[in-house]
Amino acid sequence: MFAAEIRRKRVQQLRAFSNWKWHVDEVFVKVNGKRHYLWRAVDHEGEVLEAVVTKRRNKAAALKFLRKLMKRHGCAKEVVTDRFASYKAALREIGAFEKQQTGRWLNNRAENSHLPFRRRERAMQRFRRMRSLQKFASVHSSVYNHFNQERSLASRDTFKLTRAAALSEWRQLCSG
Repeated sequence: MFAAEIRRKRVQQLRAFSNWKWHVDEVFVKVNGKRHYLWRAVDHEGEVLEAVVTKRRNKAAALKFLRKLMKRHGCAKEVVTDRFASYKAALREIGAFEKQQTGRWLNNRAENSHLPFRRRERAMQRFRRMRSLQKFASVHSSVYNHFNQERSLASRDTFKLTRAAALSEWRQLCSG
C-alpha cells in the first residue's frame, strides 16, 4: 500500500520531465535453486522505475517488461541497454528501436542499482517463491527510492532537509 502510493506520486512528477532516459538491465536471481531473471529499469537519476521477474530471458520477456514500463511511465527519449539481442528485437517490435543506446559503460547506472537489492537479498537468505521475489523487488525499489539521496551531489544541510522531508512524508503515509 505504501509502495503504491509512493510510486503513484513519483510517476506524476517524472512524467513531466522532458529529457527522460531509461537504463534497462536484467539480473539472474535464484529462486528455490532455479534461475529466474529480474528485469529492472532505472531512470537518469538512479530511481528504480520498474522491476519484473520472469522465468525466461528472451524477446517475449523483454517485450512484456518494456510494454509494462511504457504503460506506466510513458515513453522515454533514450533507452540505454547492454548488447543483449532481446532488447533490440523488443524495441524494434514496439517501434522505439532508434531510441536504443548501447555502449561499454553507458549502462553502469542500471548495474549499480542492483547492489542494494543484492545486499538485501543476501540478508534475507534468498527467495523461496517467484511471487515473493516479485513483491519484494517492487516494494524494495519504491521504499529505497523514497529514502535514497545522492549524497555526493548535495551539501550536508540540503541532505538533512531532504532526508527529513522524506521521513515526514513516510510518517504521513503510515499514519493515514
